[in-house]
Amino acid sequence: MMLRAITGEFPMLILYCGELWQGGTCGMRMDALKSLGHTVIGVDTTFRPKGLHSLAIRGLRKLGYRTDFQRVNGQLLDAVRQHPVDLVWIDKGLATRPDTLTRIRRVRPGVQLVHYSPDDMEGRHNQTWQYLKSVPLYDLMVTTKSYNVPELHARGARSVLYVNNAYCRNTHRPLPITAEDRSRLGGPVGFIGAFEEDRAEAMRFLAENGVPVRIWGAGWQRWARRHPHANLRVEDRALWGEEYAKVICSFDINLGFLRKLNRDLQTTRSVEIPACGGFLLAERTPEHLELFDEGIQAEFFANSRELLEKCRYYRNHPDRRLEIAAAARERCIRSDYSYDAQMMSALHKLGVGSSELVSPPSVDVG
Repeated sequence: MMLRAITGEFPMLILYCGELWQGGTCGMRMDALKSLGHTVIGVDTTFRPKGLHSLAIRGLRKLGYRTDFQRVNGQLLDAVRQHPVDLVWIDKGLATRPDTLTRIRRVRPGVQLVHYSPDDMEGRHNQTWQYLKSVPLYDLMVTTKSYNVPELHARGARSVLYVNNAYCRNTHRPLPITAEDRSRLGGPVGFIGAFEEDRAEAMRFLAENGVPVRIWGAGWQRWARRHPHANLRVEDRALWGEEYAKVICSFDINLGFLRKLNRDLQTTRSVEIPACGGFLLAERTPEHLELFDEGIQAEFFANSRELLEKCRYYRNHPDRRLEIAAAARERCIRSDYSYDAQMMSALHKLGVGSSELVSPPSVDVG
Protein backbone atom coordinates (compact mmCIF):
# COMPACT_ATOMS: atom_id res chain seq x y z
CA MET A 1 0.00 0.00 0.00
CA MET A 2 2.85 2.39 0.79
CA LEU A 3 3.91 3.32 -2.76
CA ARG A 4 0.31 3.86 -3.82
CA ALA A 5 -0.34 5.99 -0.75
CA ILE A 6 2.68 8.22 -1.35
CA THR A 7 1.61 8.87 -4.93
CA GLY A 8 -1.82 9.91 -3.66
CA GLU A 9 -3.66 6.92 -5.12
CA PHE A 10 -4.97 5.92 -1.69
CA PRO A 11 -5.27 7.66 1.70
CA MET A 12 -2.31 7.11 3.99
CA LEU A 13 -2.04 5.57 7.43
CA ILE A 14 -0.29 8.23 9.52
CA LEU A 15 1.22 7.84 12.97
CA TYR A 16 0.96 11.26 14.64
CA CYS A 17 2.99 12.03 17.77
CA GLY A 18 2.56 15.17 19.88
CA GLU A 19 0.70 16.84 22.74
CA LEU A 20 -2.87 15.97 21.82
CA TRP A 21 -4.80 17.60 24.67
CA GLN A 22 -8.15 19.16 23.83
CA GLY A 23 -7.87 22.73 22.54
CA GLY A 24 -4.16 22.58 21.66
CA THR A 25 -2.91 23.35 18.16
CA CYS A 26 -1.12 20.00 17.91
CA GLY A 27 -4.45 18.17 18.07
CA MET A 28 -5.85 20.61 15.52
CA ARG A 29 -3.12 19.65 13.07
CA MET A 30 -3.84 15.97 13.60
CA ASP A 31 -7.53 16.58 12.94
CA ALA A 32 -6.61 18.46 9.77
CA LEU A 33 -4.78 15.38 8.46
CA LYS A 34 -7.91 13.36 9.17
CA SER A 35 -10.03 15.90 7.31
CA LEU A 36 -7.83 15.33 4.25
CA GLY A 37 -9.02 11.73 4.21
CA HIS A 38 -6.08 10.02 5.89
CA THR A 39 -6.31 7.53 8.75
CA VAL A 40 -4.40 8.85 11.76
CA ILE A 41 -3.18 7.03 14.87
CA GLY A 42 -2.29 9.35 17.75
CA VAL A 43 0.55 9.04 20.27
CA ASP A 44 -0.03 11.61 23.03
CA THR A 45 3.11 13.11 24.61
CA THR A 46 1.24 15.38 27.04
CA PHE A 47 2.85 15.44 30.48
CA ARG A 48 2.02 17.94 33.26
CA PRO A 49 4.23 17.27 36.31
CA LYS A 50 3.64 19.13 39.58
CA GLY A 51 5.58 20.13 42.69
CA LEU A 52 9.17 18.99 43.19
CA HIS A 53 8.82 16.61 40.26
CA SER A 54 8.15 19.59 38.01
CA LEU A 55 11.17 21.53 39.34
CA ALA A 56 13.50 18.58 38.71
CA ILE A 57 12.22 18.15 35.16
CA ARG A 58 12.64 21.87 34.43
CA GLY A 59 16.24 21.63 35.63
CA LEU A 60 16.91 18.74 33.26
CA ARG A 61 15.33 20.61 30.37
CA LYS A 62 17.62 23.60 30.95
CA LEU A 63 20.51 21.18 30.50
CA GLY A 64 19.04 20.11 27.14
CA TYR A 65 17.64 16.76 28.26
CA ARG A 66 14.01 15.80 27.75
CA THR A 67 12.87 12.95 29.98
CA ASP A 68 10.58 10.41 28.35
CA PHE A 69 8.13 9.83 31.19
CA GLN A 70 5.36 9.08 28.70
CA ARG A 71 7.45 6.31 27.09
CA VAL A 72 7.02 8.07 23.75
CA ASN A 73 9.84 6.19 22.03
CA GLY A 74 8.42 2.85 23.10
CA GLN A 75 4.91 3.85 22.00
CA LEU A 76 6.17 4.87 18.57
CA LEU A 77 7.98 1.57 18.05
CA ASP A 78 5.01 -0.45 19.30
CA ALA A 79 2.70 1.40 16.92
CA VAL A 80 4.84 0.91 13.80
CA ARG A 81 5.17 -2.80 14.61
CA GLN A 82 1.40 -3.16 14.93
CA HIS A 83 0.31 -0.97 12.01
CA PRO A 84 1.57 -0.68 8.39
CA VAL A 85 2.09 3.08 8.65
CA ASP A 86 3.07 5.13 5.62
CA LEU A 87 4.11 8.28 7.45
CA VAL A 88 5.28 9.15 10.96
CA TRP A 89 4.57 12.78 11.91
CA ILE A 90 6.42 14.11 14.96
CA ASP A 91 5.15 17.40 16.39
CA LYS A 92 8.03 19.12 18.26
CA GLY A 93 9.85 15.89 19.03
CA LEU A 94 12.06 16.92 21.93
CA ALA A 95 12.01 13.43 23.48
CA THR A 96 12.14 11.41 20.26
CA ARG A 97 15.54 9.72 20.09
CA PRO A 98 17.52 9.31 16.84
CA ASP A 99 17.82 5.55 17.40
CA THR A 100 14.02 5.37 17.56
CA LEU A 101 13.75 6.95 14.10
CA THR A 102 16.36 4.53 12.76
CA ARG A 103 14.50 1.55 14.19
CA ILE A 104 11.21 2.80 12.72
CA ARG A 105 12.80 2.71 9.25
CA ARG A 106 14.01 -0.84 9.85
CA VAL A 107 10.54 -1.99 10.90
CA ARG A 108 8.78 -0.13 8.07
CA PRO A 109 11.16 0.31 5.11
CA GLY A 110 10.04 3.21 2.93
CA VAL A 111 8.16 5.01 5.74
CA GLN A 112 8.51 8.81 5.61
CA LEU A 113 9.41 10.82 8.70
CA VAL A 114 8.22 14.42 9.21
CA HIS A 115 9.04 16.84 12.01
CA TYR A 116 6.85 19.91 12.60
CA SER A 117 7.40 22.76 15.03
CA PRO A 118 5.57 26.06 15.58
CA ASP A 119 8.50 27.30 17.72
CA ASP A 120 11.99 28.70 17.14
CA MET A 121 14.00 25.48 17.24
CA GLU A 122 17.33 27.34 17.36
CA GLY A 123 16.45 28.70 20.80
CA ARG A 124 18.17 26.79 23.60
CA HIS A 125 14.83 26.61 25.45
CA ASN A 126 13.41 24.63 22.51
CA GLN A 127 16.29 22.17 22.09
CA THR A 128 17.32 18.79 23.47
CA TRP A 129 20.15 16.49 22.45
CA GLN A 130 17.54 14.02 21.17
CA TYR A 131 16.08 16.63 18.80
CA LEU A 132 19.43 17.99 17.58
CA LYS A 133 20.79 14.55 16.69
CA SER A 134 17.52 13.63 14.95
CA VAL A 135 17.34 16.57 12.53
CA PRO A 136 19.28 14.82 9.68
CA LEU A 137 17.08 11.71 9.98
CA TYR A 138 13.77 13.30 9.03
CA ASP A 139 12.66 13.34 5.40
CA LEU A 140 11.07 16.75 5.94
CA MET A 141 11.35 19.49 8.55
CA VAL A 142 8.31 21.82 8.60
CA THR A 143 8.67 25.18 10.34
CA THR A 144 6.61 28.35 10.80
CA LYS A 145 9.80 30.33 11.42
CA SER A 146 11.35 31.62 8.18
CA TYR A 147 14.71 32.28 9.85
CA ASN A 148 14.92 28.61 10.94
CA VAL A 149 15.16 27.48 7.30
CA PRO A 150 18.90 28.12 6.74
CA GLU A 151 19.61 27.09 10.33
CA LEU A 152 17.92 23.72 9.82
CA HIS A 153 19.87 23.16 6.62
CA ALA A 154 23.08 23.97 8.52
CA ARG A 155 22.16 21.25 11.02
CA GLY A 156 21.91 18.71 8.22
CA ALA A 157 18.19 18.72 7.44
CA ARG A 158 17.41 16.82 4.23
CA SER A 159 14.49 19.04 3.24
CA VAL A 160 12.80 22.06 4.84
CA LEU A 161 9.38 23.59 4.25
CA TYR A 162 8.43 26.99 5.66
CA VAL A 163 4.71 27.60 6.15
CA ASN A 164 2.77 30.47 7.69
CA ASN A 165 0.83 30.02 10.90
CA ALA A 166 -2.69 28.67 10.54
CA TYR A 167 -6.13 28.41 12.14
CA CYS A 168 -8.56 25.59 12.87
CA ARG A 169 -11.76 25.88 10.85
CA ASN A 170 -13.85 24.23 13.56
CA THR A 171 -12.50 26.28 16.46
CA HIS A 172 -11.35 29.67 15.19
CA ARG A 173 -14.53 31.20 13.84
CA PRO A 174 -16.88 34.11 14.64
CA LEU A 175 -19.05 33.27 17.65
CA PRO A 176 -22.20 35.02 18.90
CA ILE A 177 -21.41 37.25 21.88
CA THR A 178 -23.95 38.51 24.41
CA ALA A 179 -23.60 41.54 26.66
CA GLU A 180 -22.97 39.11 29.52
CA ASP A 181 -20.19 37.40 27.51
CA ARG A 182 -18.52 40.73 26.81
CA SER A 183 -18.64 41.70 30.49
CA ARG A 184 -17.37 38.29 31.65
CA LEU A 185 -14.69 37.77 28.99
CA GLY A 186 -13.88 40.83 26.94
CA GLY A 187 -13.83 44.59 26.77
CA PRO A 188 -12.48 47.46 24.64
CA VAL A 189 -8.86 46.21 24.28
CA GLY A 190 -7.47 42.78 25.10
CA PHE A 191 -4.47 40.51 24.88
CA ILE A 192 -4.25 36.72 25.17
CA GLY A 193 -0.82 35.30 25.89
CA ALA A 194 1.89 34.63 28.44
CA PHE A 195 3.77 37.32 30.35
CA GLU A 196 6.77 39.03 28.79
CA GLU A 197 8.24 42.28 30.04
CA ASP A 198 8.04 44.30 26.81
CA ARG A 199 4.38 43.49 26.14
CA ALA A 200 3.55 44.19 29.79
CA GLU A 201 5.15 47.63 29.59
CA ALA A 202 3.29 48.43 26.35
CA MET A 203 -0.06 47.58 27.94
CA ARG A 204 0.76 49.52 31.11
CA PHE A 205 1.48 52.51 28.83
CA LEU A 206 -1.99 52.13 27.31
CA ALA A 207 -3.61 51.92 30.75
CA GLU A 208 -1.77 55.02 31.99
CA ASN A 209 -3.05 56.90 28.95
CA GLY A 210 -6.71 56.08 29.48
CA VAL A 211 -7.14 52.84 27.50
CA PRO A 212 -8.80 49.97 29.42
CA VAL A 213 -6.89 46.71 28.80
CA ARG A 214 -7.77 43.17 29.82
CA ILE A 215 -5.13 40.44 29.80
CA TRP A 216 -5.65 36.67 29.68
CA GLY A 217 -2.69 34.35 30.08
CA ALA A 218 -0.27 32.62 32.41
CA GLY A 219 2.49 34.28 34.44
CA TRP A 220 0.94 37.72 34.93
CA GLN A 221 0.07 37.57 38.63
CA ARG A 222 3.35 38.85 40.10
CA TRP A 223 3.63 41.69 37.56
CA ALA A 224 -0.02 42.67 38.14
CA ARG A 225 0.58 42.93 41.90
CA ARG A 226 3.57 45.22 41.32
CA HIS A 227 1.76 47.40 38.75
CA PRO A 228 -1.89 47.81 39.78
CA HIS A 229 -3.93 50.23 37.67
CA ALA A 230 -7.64 50.92 37.33
CA ASN A 231 -7.40 50.44 33.55
CA LEU A 232 -5.61 47.07 33.81
CA ARG A 233 -7.53 43.87 34.42
CA VAL A 234 -5.44 40.71 34.55
CA GLU A 235 -6.97 37.23 34.33
CA ASP A 236 -4.02 35.03 35.26
CA ARG A 237 -4.91 31.88 33.34
CA ALA A 238 -4.50 30.51 29.85
CA LEU A 239 -7.33 30.04 27.35
CA TRP A 240 -7.81 27.19 24.89
CA GLY A 241 -10.23 25.94 22.29
CA GLU A 242 -13.67 27.49 22.00
CA GLU A 243 -13.27 29.61 25.14
CA TYR A 244 -10.19 31.19 23.55
CA ALA A 245 -12.18 31.97 20.38
CA LYS A 246 -15.03 33.41 22.42
CA VAL A 247 -12.70 35.77 24.28
CA ILE A 248 -11.29 37.01 20.96
CA CYS A 249 -14.82 37.73 19.77
CA SER A 250 -15.55 39.58 23.05
CA PHE A 251 -12.84 42.23 22.51
CA ASP A 252 -13.21 45.28 20.27
CA ILE A 253 -9.43 45.34 19.66
CA ASN A 254 -7.17 42.28 19.97
CA LEU A 255 -3.48 43.05 20.51
CA GLY A 256 -0.85 40.91 18.79
CA PHE A 257 2.50 41.00 20.58
CA LEU A 258 5.44 38.91 19.41
CA ARG A 259 7.65 36.73 21.59
CA LYS A 260 11.13 38.20 21.37
CA LEU A 261 12.72 35.06 22.84
CA ASN A 262 11.43 33.21 19.77
CA ARG A 263 12.44 35.98 17.33
CA ASP A 264 8.81 35.99 16.18
CA LEU A 265 7.73 37.69 12.98
CA GLN A 266 4.23 36.19 13.29
CA THR A 267 2.47 33.93 15.81
CA THR A 268 -0.56 31.64 15.91
CA ARG A 269 -2.59 34.63 17.17
CA SER A 270 -1.66 36.50 13.98
CA VAL A 271 -4.02 34.22 12.06
CA GLU A 272 -6.38 32.95 14.78
CA ILE A 273 -7.65 36.44 15.71
CA PRO A 274 -8.68 37.40 12.14
CA ALA A 275 -10.11 33.91 11.56
CA CYS A 276 -12.39 34.46 14.55
CA GLY A 277 -13.58 37.73 13.01
CA GLY A 278 -11.61 39.75 15.55
CA PHE A 279 -9.89 43.06 14.89
CA LEU A 280 -6.10 42.55 14.97
CA LEU A 281 -3.70 45.30 16.06
CA ALA A 282 -0.25 43.69 16.01
CA GLU A 283 3.44 44.55 15.86
CA ARG A 284 4.47 45.51 12.32
CA THR A 285 6.73 42.94 10.62
CA PRO A 286 7.35 41.97 6.98
CA GLU A 287 5.52 38.67 7.51
CA HIS A 288 2.49 40.35 9.09
CA LEU A 289 2.34 42.69 6.11
CA GLU A 290 2.38 39.68 3.77
CA LEU A 291 -0.46 37.99 5.65
CA PHE A 292 -2.76 41.05 5.83
CA ASP A 293 -2.91 44.42 4.09
CA GLU A 294 -2.30 47.20 6.61
CA GLY A 295 -5.29 49.46 7.21
CA ILE A 296 -7.50 47.18 5.11
CA GLN A 297 -7.40 43.75 6.74
CA ALA A 298 -5.50 44.49 9.98
CA GLU A 299 -3.63 47.25 11.74
CA PHE A 300 -0.02 47.31 12.91
CA PHE A 301 2.25 49.37 15.16
CA ALA A 302 5.97 49.91 15.64
CA ASN A 303 6.07 51.39 19.15
CA SER A 304 3.90 52.19 22.16
CA ARG A 305 3.02 55.66 20.90
CA GLU A 306 1.66 54.33 17.58
CA LEU A 307 -0.13 51.55 19.49
CA LEU A 308 -1.85 54.15 21.67
CA GLU A 309 -2.84 56.31 18.71
CA LYS A 310 -4.41 53.39 16.86
CA CYS A 311 -6.23 52.13 19.94
CA ARG A 312 -7.76 55.58 20.40
CA TYR A 313 -8.68 55.90 16.74
CA TYR A 314 -10.35 52.51 16.37
CA ARG A 315 -12.20 52.78 19.66
CA ASN A 316 -13.78 55.94 18.22
CA HIS A 317 -14.41 54.45 14.76
CA PRO A 318 -16.26 51.16 15.34
CA ASP A 319 -17.65 50.94 11.79
CA ARG A 320 -14.18 51.06 10.26
CA ARG A 321 -12.92 48.56 12.83
CA LEU A 322 -15.68 46.11 11.91
CA GLU A 323 -14.98 46.55 8.18
CA ILE A 324 -11.32 45.69 8.68
CA ALA A 325 -12.13 42.67 10.85
CA ALA A 326 -14.56 41.34 8.24
CA ALA A 327 -11.99 41.83 5.48
CA ALA A 328 -9.37 39.93 7.50
CA ARG A 329 -11.73 36.99 8.05
CA GLU A 330 -12.39 36.92 4.29
CA ARG A 331 -8.62 36.99 3.63
CA CYS A 332 -8.12 33.96 5.90
CA ILE A 333 -10.71 32.05 3.89
CA ARG A 334 -9.62 33.26 0.43
CA SER A 335 -5.91 32.65 1.01
CA ASP A 336 -6.74 29.48 2.97
CA TYR A 337 -4.69 29.97 6.11
CA SER A 338 -6.29 26.86 7.62
CA TYR A 339 -4.49 23.89 9.15
CA ASP A 340 -6.07 21.72 6.46
CA ALA A 341 -4.23 23.66 3.77
CA GLN A 342 -1.04 23.92 5.84
CA MET A 343 -0.91 20.14 6.35
CA MET A 344 -1.63 19.52 2.70
CA SER A 345 1.27 21.77 1.75
CA ALA A 346 3.58 19.49 3.75
CA LEU A 347 2.08 16.34 2.23
CA HIS A 348 2.51 17.77 -1.27
CA LYS A 349 6.18 18.25 -0.50
CA LEU A 350 6.32 14.51 0.21
CA GLY A 351 4.50 13.71 -3.04
CA VAL A 352 1.04 13.09 -1.56
CA GLY A 353 -1.83 14.39 -3.69
CA SER A 354 -5.32 15.60 -2.79
CA SER A 355 -8.10 16.84 -5.04
CA GLU A 356 -10.26 18.41 -2.33
CA LEU A 357 -8.22 21.43 -1.21
CA VAL A 358 -5.98 23.98 -2.81
CA SER A 359 -2.50 24.21 -1.31
CA PRO A 360 -1.84 27.52 0.49
CA PRO A 361 1.06 29.83 -0.21
CA SER A 362 4.26 28.42 1.29
CA VAL A 363 7.96 28.54 0.65
CA ASP A 364 9.58 25.40 -0.71
CA VAL A 365 13.24 25.59 0.23
CA GLY A 366 14.79 22.17 -0.05
